[in-house]
Amino acid sequence: MELNFAASHSVVIPVPEAPLPVQHYLRQPQRLVYALTDRSRVERLSADCFRLTMRPRQFLALSFQPVVDMQVWTQPNGTVHLQSTGCEIRGVDYINKRFNLSLNGILYPTQVGEQTQLIGKGDVSVELELPPLFALTPRPILEATSQSLLQGIFLTFKQRLGHQLVTDYRQWAATSKLAETVERGNQLSTNPSSF
Repeated sequence: MELNFAASHSVVIPVPEAPLPVQHYLRQPQRLVYALTDRSRVERLSADCFRLTMRPRQFLALSFQPVVDMQVWTQPNGTVHLQSTGCEIRGVDYINKRFNLSLNGILYPTQVGEQTQLIGKGDVSVELELPPLFALTPRPILEATSQSLLQGIFLTFKQRLGHQLVTDYRQWAATSKLAETVERGNQLSTNPSSF
């Protein structure tokens, strides 16, 4: 039995004031990837490609672990793009051979009055063929379970972005500003003509 389903989610994240603008932070796309999931579940494949090994999931009687390869790139204005480039379903070989995932996302900063916000949108679509053991399961149950699984993954990403990304940004801005200040101080002390 073949199933096709899709989901979209949007997020608005208020960005706290910090010594450096969030646009500079977003030029380091790996930080966004590490905010989406635990660092121990991320493997860097190249400068802009990452493999995310997600937590094991349950789908009715099946236990599996999704693995998604993602390309992440930024634009000079701080807009970050995410796009899946490959996927694997570990634990159920039958589904792995008959599974396709497409993930596209965007996150960008915008100014609303005095407040900077990050606006994000993610779209995912999945096509899969279920093993014959599900032939007698009513299609609406399969579709509802699939949608629930997908919504759960999106909700986890959304919560982590709202908390982990903001926390990491604040730490990065504070340490980057400190390093910048120390560097300027070193330049002044080694270059007396700048006094």
